[in-house]
Amino acid sequence: MSAPDTDTLVARLRAAGCVFAEDEAALLLGAATDPAHLESLVVQRIAGYPLEHLLGWAEFRGLRVGVAAGVFVPRQRTGFLVEQAVALGRGALTTADVATTRTATKATTLAATNTATEVTTDATSAVGDRTLVALDLCCGCGALGLAFATEAAAAGIHVNLTAADIEPAAVACARTNLAALGASVYEGDLFDAIPVDLAGRVDILLANTPYVPSAEIARMPPEARDHEPRVALDGGADGLDILRRIAAVAPEWLAPGGHLLVEESEEQASAAAEIMRRHGLIARIAEDDELGATVVIGTRP
Repeated sequence: MSAPDTDTLVARLRAAGCVFAEDEAALLLGAATDPAHLESLVVQRIAGYPLEHLLGWAEFRGLRVGVAAGVFVPRQRTGFLVEQAVALGRGALTTADVATTRTATKATTLAATNTATEVTTDATSAVGDRTLVALDLCCGCGALGLAFATEAAAAGIHVNLTAADIEPAAVACARTNLAALGASVYEGDLFDAIPVDLAGRVDILLANTPYVPSAEIARMPPEARDHEPRVALDGGADGLDILRRIAAVAPEWLAPGGHLLVEESEEQASAAAEIMRRHGLIARIAEDDELGATVVIGTRP
C-alpha cells in the first residue's frame, strides 16, 4: 500500500482506540493477502477482535506462538512466570547435581578402585542426562510451556513437557505449537487429563489458571471478554477456584522439591499463598513492578 493509505489505516485504528495504531497497521498490512482481505481484517479489528486472532499468532518471550479464534491470548506479563520457572529449573538441577555428586563420592570411597571408577562415571553421566519434568496445566495455546522449554534448553536444561487444557480449540493450537518439542498435549479437566505415571515426578508445574472474579468479567476489555473463552478467564467468586482445585492435589503430582507456579493479581496473592500452605506446600510470592506481574510459587517439601 502507498503511504497515504497507510496513514488512513493508522487513523482508522487510532480512532477505534488502538493504542499502538502504527504497529498494528504494519502487522495487518503484512498479514493481508490483498486489499479486500486487508479491509476485512481492519473492520474486524475495529469491531474489537483481538489482533492476535486476526494475525493467527502472538508474540511471547520472543517467540511467535500460533493462536486461533476462541483461544486465550498469552499476556506479556506472564513472561515473569516463565522467568521464575527457568530460575527454579536451574536450581532443581543444581540441587540434584550436588546430591548425586555426594552419593557418587561416598560410593567411590567405599568401593574398590575399579568398581569405584565405574560408579563415579555412571553417576556423572546421570547428572549430565538429567531431565526436568514439566507440566503446563490450563495451557491454552501452549505459550508458557513452549517458552519455558525453549529458554531452559538455551540454559542447557532438557525438559520433558506435558500440557493439558479443557478447551478443544486451545488443545489443537498447543499441539501445533509444541509439536517440535515432542510434548504430549491432552484435552481434559486439569489432572484428569494427565497420565498417572507423572504423579510424584513433576519438577515444574506451570498453571496459568483463570483468576478474574466472576463479577469482574463484564468489566474486562471487549476483545478479551467477547472473544476469549470464559473458562479461561473466570476464576469463580474470588478468582481462586481453579487454584484451590490444583493446590489440593498438587503435592501428589510434584516431585520432592518440585514447584507449582501460578499467576495471580497482587490483591489475590496472599490468599493464594495461604491456599497452597494449607495443602502442605511452602509458598512465596514473587513480583515484577515493571510488568505488573505477580506469581505465587508453592514448593513441595
